[in-house]
Amino acid sequence: MRLRRFLLPRLKPRPFLLPRPASSHCPAPSVQVEGRSFPRDDFTNVTPRILEKIGKNLHNETNHPLWIIKERIKEHFYSSYMGRWGNPLFSVHDNLSPVVSVEQNFDSLLIPPDHPSRKKGDNYYINRTTMLRAHTSAHQRELVSAGLDAFLLAGDVYRRDEIDCSHYPVFHQMEGVRLFSNHELFSAVEGGELLSLFEPNGRRTPQKQEEHSLEAVKLLEFNLKSTLTRLIQHLFPPEVELRWVDCFFPFTHPSFELEVLFRGQWLEVLGCGVMEQQLLRSAGAGHKLGWAFGLGLERLAMVLFHIPDIRLFWSRDERFLKQFRGGDLHRPISFKPLSKFPPLHNDISFWLPESGNFSQNDFYDLVRSVGGDLVEQVTRVDQFTHPKTGRSSECYRIVYRHMERTLTQQEVRQTHERIERSAESQLGVRGRY
Repeated sequence: MRLRRFLLPRLKPRPFLLPRPASSHCPAPSVQVEGRSFPRDDFTNVTPRILEKIGKNLHNETNHPLWIIKERIKEHFYSSYMGRWGNPLFSVHDNLSPVVSVEQNFDSLLIPPDHPSRKKGDNYYINRTTMLRAHTSAHQRELVSAGLDAFLLAGDVYRRDEIDCSHYPVFHQMEGVRLFSNHELFSAVEGGELLSLFEPNGRRTPQKQEEHSLEAVKLLEFNLKSTLTRLIQHLFPPEVELRWVDCFFPFTHPSFELEVLFRGQWLEVLGCGVMEQQLLRSAGAGHKLGWAFGLGLERLAMVLFHIPDIRLFWSRDERFLKQFRGGDLHRPISFKPLSKFPPLHNDISFWLPESGNFSQNDFYDLVRSVGGDLVEQVTRVDQFTHPKTGRSSECYRIVYRHMERTLTQQEVRQTHERIERSAESQLGVRGRY
């Protein structure tokens, strides 16, 4: 659900390899994804390296650290919340295709047409109408429309972003939704039969939406925060200190973030809020109120298991994977780092196109496409504007580090030169090297 940062047959995993040279031939007229063909257009920016990740479903791979976090959350909801017949109240959906329509990803969540989260530079578009989901919330409306009142949803999501140890273009989210009828929300309240979810001629305030009654929102907010407090106390040590922070999401109001004090630092662990009534109406559930939350599985796993680099989640190194195998889902796990192989640094400097048509995320995505998981970090270290011509240049430092062996400067230089050539041919920059 987290917007700002807020399924398929399993393929055989591939080991870390040196990156392939970037292809020089023209792209095919269509994009092939999950056995389907999509026509390319001026919005197509998904790369072969990203398409290779579809279907890996790390969150469904038994004993993978992301699977462990997902299962701990699922087990908590299964054991804590029961339906009237003794069955689990929340259903789980963790195998939905990441290929969604632009309408699903944005419009169904009331994200305005001019919202910056829609930018081509921040998302992986298959074409103007189809994309790889940027958040699992893209499926909220379809699941509510199917008649579900309480569900958990997990899956891989795709964002073009910076390159460092905590960002990766494919990561995994999990979210939950629960809806309440008038009777379900007020049945335990004395005199609840006199209360209503809605009020006529209301107005929107920082505390509620215009259609909602204040007593309904306060009760829903209490239920939401109590549910998530118990979840975090289940995942973290029970004595963990928590705090709630007001925030904004286009698809909830009021909205909150939950932070935990962990090893001396306040860490944001999830976002949540009261679902916008317009979203529920569009899904055929306008007579109910609901809450929703979303969290990142990688973020929780890195914090709880002490995993220092997000690339490790894609490793097939047995020294990594075996540390998470075992019978007890709730056993304490503390990752023991693999041998730390030395990094190699190479800088790249270039003049920006005179047209001004340059995006940092385009450059980061190009570096990932060519360098793959050999690239640990990319940092802009210098900017310069020529005093006479007015032309601008930028310099980036690329840190290369293999997760499983020592790299040589010769093999890194080969990759770096491919990045230089690709930047000139694909981004229109002119090298200063």
